[in-house]
Amino acid sequence: MNRVKIKQMTMKNQLLLLLVFCVSLSGVAQANYLLGKESKLTIDGTSTIHDWTVTANTISGSLKAEGTLPKEIDFQVAVANIKSERGSTMDKKTHNALKIEIQPEIVFTLKEVQSGSSVVGTLSMAGKKKEIEISTTISTSDNNLKISGEYPITLLDWDIEPPTAMFGQVIVGNDVTVKFDLIFEKE
Repeated sequence: MNRVKIKQMTMKNQLLLLLVFCVSLSGVAQANYLLGKESKLTIDGTSTIHDWTVTANTISGSLKAEGTLPKEIDFQVAVANIKSERGSTMDKKTHNALKIEIQPEIVFTLKEVQSGSSVVGTLSMAGKKKEIEISTTISTSDNNLKISGEYPITLLDWDIEPPTAMFGQVIVGNDVTVKFDLIFEKE
């Protein structure tokens, strides 16, 4: 009879422990977000003739956050829809430089957030993958989480040959700056 009571007490303790565990998990629930249409990403660069900007017209992504900090980010840029105001010739040169036939999307996956606003993750672009750290501003309002920042890229570090035009007379500079305002909306 004592063994039966001990087993009953052990079962009650296990159920109580499970209940406490489940309640504690509900306090750390993650919120899910999708990238909103107001989000923007541009790439600024120079050439031997003029400065230029291209715009990523098709960007998508999702984010999971605990409180106000991202825990997971998956972000994609469709290379085919990176466009300039200078026309299709520059667009083709941009797409070829980014090796669209090898990798049609630029992808960023979050690894961690450091110091509250520095995001560390893997950037995949032009057939290469690198871990990078980006200093950002992260803010929340209503049901949105906004991540803004700039990230300098040296093209040759990614084995991207700076495009040329007019038989090599116009040469794109080796350094570009990616600027982004990403607004994630709570699902």
